[in-house]
Amino acid sequence: MKRILITGGSGLVGTKLSKLLLAQGHEVAHLTREKSYHHNPAIKVFRWNIFKQTIDPEAIQFADVIIHLAGESVAKGHWSAKRKKEIIASRVLSTKLLVNTLTSFKHHVESFISASAIGIYGINTGYETMHEQNPVGDGFLAEVAQQWEEEVNKIALLGIRTCIFRIGIVLAKEGGALPQLIKPIKYWIGSPLGTGDQMMSWIHIDDLCSIFNFAIDNTEMHGVYNATAPRPVANTEMMQTIARKLHKPLFLPKVPAFILQWLMGEMSEIVLGGNKVSARKIINAGFKFKFPDLSLALKNLLK
Repeated sequence: MKRILITGGSGLVGTKLSKLLLAQGHEVAHLTREKSYHHNPAIKVFRWNIFKQTIDPEAIQFADVIIHLAGESVAKGHWSAKRKKEIIASRVLSTKLLVNTLTSFKHHVESFISASAIGIYGINTGYETMHEQNPVGDGFLAEVAQQWEEEVNKIALLGIRTCIFRIGIVLAKEGGALPQLIKPIKYWIGSPLGTGDQMMSWIHIDDLCSIFNFAIDNTEMHGVYNATAPRPVANTEMMQTIARKLHKPLFLPKVPAFILQWLMGEMSEIVLGGNKVSARKIINAGFKFKFPDLSLALKNLLK
């Protein structure tokens, strides 16, 4: 059993992953900057401040494995210049602090497993399948993921096994994209967004947490992996499948791109863009998806 330190442990993925790791018999600790932190009493808590670049050194000394999920949500608030800086800083400065701490203190960290995002491939890559070796694309999300991964790669230079998971659209009933997609359909105003042709590479939250768990013990894994289900779908198919599971029709026409751009500004690339991403590498590593198909995933989440 391992001692696992998680950054961003109070988020959607971190909360679910922590429960899974505890159930597996691991010891779990969270790094947090919050003064009042409500957590499972079975989870240790250590403090850090990424802007002051301070951290409790006992956090690093605790860990056999670090799972790095910390980062401001890209889906909250408009992408003002200030907000963009906050989104990038939350990822880059947090990783930089971990790099400096691992360089400065004695530790027994054997693995560093980090989140990233499929946004690194660009705003909209159409029907071309994106693999881990594809170049960095365009747009703000690509910039965020690229800067994050560049900092994470410095961990590998310290001789620590490093894995980066480029995460797709996480489907969970507790939060994330799915409740936002469900809401208009429930009120009979659901419709595809933009052209509806943009590809959505998604993953059930249980599979995502299982991927992180899988990487802990599979020491031959290193480098970049896409963390998406093997069967991406177009936005129209996503909305139709949700509506079918909810026994609701899609009456309205597609929401024009210019309306979303007017409402959301540059942040509209989250819903208007899309990537068809390959899961072949993680499957070849031996991982088996519990929810490879969207219909199966939604059946579980919407039951």
